Amino acid sequence: MTNPVIAKHFQELARLMELHGDNPFKIRSYTNAYNKLRKDDRPLAEMTEPDLQKLEGVGKAIAGKIHELATTGEMATLEKWREQTPPGIREMLTIRGFGPKKVKAVWDGLGTTTVGQLLYAINENRLVELKGFGAKTQHTLKQKLEFHQRSRGQFLFRELDLVADAFTQELSRRFPETRTERTGALRRCCPTLSRMALITTLAPASSPTSERSSAAKIPGVENLLTEGNKTIGTVDGYPFVLHHVTESNFGSKQFKHTGSADFLKAFIALFPDQDFTDIATEAEIFARVAFQYIEPELREDDTYLEVARNGELPKLIEAADIRGVVHSHSTYSDGIHTLREMATAARDKGYAYLVISDHSQAAFYANGLKVDRVRDQWAEIDVLNAELAPFHIYKSIESDILTDGSLDYSDDILAGFDVVIASVHSNLNMDEEKATERLLTAIRNPYTTILGHPTGRLLLSRAGYPIDHKRVIDACAEHDVVIELNANPYRLDVDWTWIPYAVERGVQISINPDAHSMGGIDDIRYGVLAARKGGLTKEACWNTTEKIILGIR
Repeated sequence: MTNPVIAKHFQELARLMELHGDNPFKIRSYTNAYNKLRKDDRPLAEMTEPDLQKLEGVGKAIAGKIHELATTGEMATLEKWREQTPPGIREMLTIRGFGPKKVKAVWDGLGTTTVGQLLYAINENRLVELKGFGAKTQHTLKQKLEFHQRSRGQFLFRELDLVADAFTQELSRRFPETRTERTGALRRCCPTLSRMALITTLAPASSPTSERSSAAKIPGVENLLTEGNKTIGTVDGYPFVLHHVTESNFGSKQFKHTGSADFLKAFIALFPDQDFTDIATEAEIFARVAFQYIEPELREDDTYLEVARNGELPKLIEAADIRGVVHSHSTYSDGIHTLREMATAARDKGYAYLVISDHSQAAFYANGLKVDRVRDQWAEIDVLNAELAPFHIYKSIESDILTDGSLDYSDDILAGFDVVIASVHSNLNMDEEKATERLLTAIRNPYTTILGHPTGRLLLSRAGYPIDHKRVIDACAEHDVVIELNANPYRLDVDWTWIPYAVERGVQISINPDAHSMGGIDDIRYGVLAARKGGLTKEACWNTTEKIILGIR
């Protein structure tokens, strides 16, 4: 049980207790536990109760509940509250921006207990009858509910990435004579996907060797159903499909199951008379038609087919190409670890520098830095740079873009930073024209170095605010502003589909982990995978050099 999973149990507990009007002190305690535990890098499930009690914000009661989760998979207190709450109401509590108080209001006021019922009530214009729900609120909630419905049955890449790793390792351990690899959307590294797909030489359950090779005995594997050469099921609750193949046709089957429908249709149309069955390796398929090997991430549509035919595919960026950790937070704002700890962690992971970019003063909810604390951090950076050289810490800030597009802090303070990452964190309900103009104003600011997570989206949780991507990218090109690909698996923003246009316009992309802990630095990997889908090269990425280029404006 991972730390984020443990933390989510406390988040749900706090929300259910607030919904039912329980003890505010306990609610705050569980909410604080969620915020602390989800960012902690230490393996909570492996710690003893006495060790857990030593963690900040974790007392005896919370430590006991963590231990209970780690050993039984359940929390009795949470189960009690779940039993008192209809499943549809619990689902509503997972919708971002629809808190317990509002959920309680629609439950009591309209009697709705499912998302579908609530949407129907909204379409009947009944929500405006409730206290605290005007027409604007009703419209906004409708958008949130519809987005939630569209996202049902989807998972973040990171979730299935971790489960797939564990599952394939277990299959290899139990059946060392077989081979299992990723395929489908999982292999293409899609930011969100509906299930994990694997291709395996493991025999299906219907074969004579099923007792020897069945996956049914693996802990966590349930709901197995085998039809011919395909097995579907769940592992730890996550859906998967196993495509059973042989070594002789591994390549052709891997090719078939990896590419999207659009990619495969376009590829096959180029070679209608070619037989692509019973081929052992994918490399042989591309060699037969004199194409460069097309990396799985690029197999979404026909974009790279002619490029591959002409031998002009780009050499895609790799995680090892990233030389600096850009966009990170410390205990100065809302990070888990100190500035020193973040710097030494980045150095020990092999990076050449750290761009520390805590939140600015307008982000009061994230302990944003007032001017005096900015100067304190600068002084500490100077001391650490003298001590840690040649490793270098750059003075940065994640400056809030205010409603009018201006940046947090006065010009004399902004001028003291090496790097200014300009990001929107508030007033996310603007229409496209206003939202775009807000970003354009920030981009024109002479102190803006990087435009942070341009749409503010949270995958499967919050749709990004609408912007005219082309106008924003064009403005970044005009004013030499770098665009962030925020590597946090919940963001992956800017979306990979806009990377080709940015590269065409000469705009550099910076792959940034937005790390709030030492472990968060490792999210760079997810940003790199997303960047590869957009065809990004090492040369087009801003933080692949040993030192960042300052003063490019």
